Amino acid sequence: MANLRVCVYCASSKQCDPKYLESAERLGRHLAEHGATLVYGGGGSGAMARLADGALGAGGAAIGVIPRFMVELEWAHAQLTELCIVEDMRERKRRMLEGADAVVALAGGCGTLEELFETITLKRLGQYLGPIVMVNTLGFYDRVAALLEYCIAERFMNTRHREIWRTVNEPEEVMEAIQSAPRWGAENRSFAVQ
Repeated sequence: MANLRVCVYCASSKQCDPKYLESAERLGRHLAEHGATLVYGGGGSGAMARLADGALGAGGAAIGVIPRFMVELEWAHAQLTELCIVEDMRERKRRMLEGADAVVALAGGCGTLEELFETITLKRLGQYLGPIVMVNTLGFYDRVAALLEYCIAERFMNTRHREIWRTVNEPEEVMEAIQSAPRWGAENRSFAVQ
């Protein structure tokens, strides 16, 4: 599936386990090898940097979307295919998701989780229809998946909402997960409040 635009949420921390950084670089390489364009938060540190470096090193395109204040703090990656500077975090999220064919979440902190949950919400409401894939490096997303299951068990979400996301253990499984994701149409809004 060449020419896909894949939005990736991840962290800028360099303090995490190196396996998370390695996973990010592998994902960037994997996307590039499949002809996908990476769109991410534009950072030049931590998993963000390694993700972009992986894509660029494999001959792929990496587009960063970053707020102006982060550029002023010199947090931006210096060698991207394209760097879009926006005014604030809300615009950053909107621009990253705009035109995305799929969303992938690597391990991260509150920012990554907030972006992931907003995208799950948008898909539940039929405002975003593409695949959402969580890369479960070191079991990071086990607790998130358990929380979502608990939401379903407590009937705050419908059992059909399980089709909103996919979880994979390795970055190299992402493109297959994107390709095999069940179709999610805007008509799913009809049971969003059930």
